Amino acid sequence: MGCDGGTIPKRHELVKGPKKVEKVDKNAELAAKWRYCALSQEKLKRPIVACELGRLYNKDAIIEYLLDKSAERPNSEVVAHIRSIKEVKELNLTDNPAWEGERHNIKGDCYEDMHCSMFICPVVGLEMNGKHKFLYLPTCGCVFSERALKEVKTEICHKCGDPFQEDNLVMLNGTKEDVEKLQKAMEERRSKAKSAKKSKKSKDTKVSKAPDSTGSCDTSETKSTSLNGEGSSASHSDSAPGPSTSGECSKPLKAPPGPIIGSKRSIQDMKDKSETYKSLFTSHSSAKRTKDQISNWVTHTPYHF
Repeated sequence: MGCDGGTIPKRHELVKGPKKVEKVDKNAELAAKWRYCALSQEKLKRPIVACELGRLYNKDAIIEYLLDKSAERPNSEVVAHIRSIKEVKELNLTDNPAWEGERHNIKGDCYEDMHCSMFICPVVGLEMNGKHKFLYLPTCGCVFSERALKEVKTEICHKCGDPFQEDNLVMLNGTKEDVEKLQKAMEERRSKAKSAKKSKKSKDTKVSKAPDSTGSCDTSETKSTSLNGEGSSASHSDSAPGPSTSGECSKPLKAPPGPIIGSKRSIQDMKDKSETYKSLFTSHSSAKRTKDQISNWVTHTPYHF
């Protein structure tokens, strides 16, 4: 057996039994949820955001995830329901005056209280360390303890004064049952938003495709009057049918064949105008001197003209 030197082995040293299941400290687990980001596992720092399921994240980590979803992350399943930055809400947290931060324990030789939290409830003063339930308002992002909302019942936020409804409150770091309820409510809201968008699009398409009856009648009438001249409109006024009382517009009148009187200039007028325009220049025949006006002894130099 290899037991040299008179050693006597015991049973637990020779026979290996089943390993004991390591139990996780619940207090430490709760403290980790309230102190570390659910995605990056780094310490929470402002700005802090929360999703519709009540999980806490660093805003920088969420932005990095949305920019590059293909990157490998240890807890990518936690944020699978987040599709855009609009689906998270930045929290309006209240600082804890008793929180000294990490500066007092730089060397690591001081006692660090795990139950002391960075933030507290502004109404009751309870610390956000996992021992008490906390909720946030999706309208303004303010965070309160459940005890404060039960003791001081109101429909207005205690911190900023914005109105809210009790059905819209979101539990932070709740139990499995709380997360399932929040997930059902989230799916219902998203389905309602999709149906509302579809109905709005269908209404817009119907309005755009519907023909404007009054506008079509007016345009046809204006086209007929513009095509016909003054004389033709007067001659056809008696024979043209008037607009029907049933709302249907009459057919536009077609222009008669041949040249329209008054619509175009006559060729003779154009010639007269061109002649008067040409007479302004010295190159025109009217501006040239006759042989009687020109004397033979005068020499032609460019200085006289």
